[in-house]
Amino acid sequence: MGRIVVTEFISLDGVVQAPGGEKFKYQNWSFDFDSGDEGEQFKVDEALAGEALLLGRVTYEGFASAWPSEEGVLADKLNGMRKYVVSSTLTDLAWNNTQVVRGDVATEVAKLKDEVDGELQVAGSIRLAQELLEHDLVDALHLMTYPVLLGYGRRLFGETTDRTRWRLTESRTVGEGVLITLFERDRT
Repeated sequence: MGRIVVTEFISLDGVVQAPGGEKFKYQNWSFDFDSGDEGEQFKVDEALAGEALLLGRVTYEGFASAWPSEEGVLADKLNGMRKYVVSSTLTDLAWNNTQVVRGDVATEVAKLKDEVDGELQVAGSIRLAQELLEHDLVDALHLMTYPVLLGYGRRLFGETTDRTRWRLTESRTVGEGVLITLFERDRT
């Protein structure tokens, strides 16, 4: 059975919108901070642990326009792995190994968890991450918290219909005060 890992760049006030792209008041805000070699290696190691990407359409289109032209270990991993895109409108599957997920998101993603052996990594994809959290389908959260208050933008955490409990499994600070925290869903 697969595990869903949501991985996000997030501000102190919870904003996850456009840390490395997309039209936004503070576009590329995460690039204002150096996460250092340790932070960069964390992202490579995280990607290498993944079996597949599970993305929303907007994040997919951003990744698909950037990663195929990149080189290196991280690019090789992302370009070679399976990609599942939750979308009702996407028709251009330009990035190799891509499959569209249509229908009820909770039902279809639950099926994917049964089919994929390993980590399904959700990067960015704010609406998708929120829906997966709402339906208690997320097994782990990997957050890189940047020392900035943006005061504006889409946030990862909003209201949910029920509470969930999480266990901190790792925390460390890298680069210019970027905090990496890993949480596992506590189902006890």
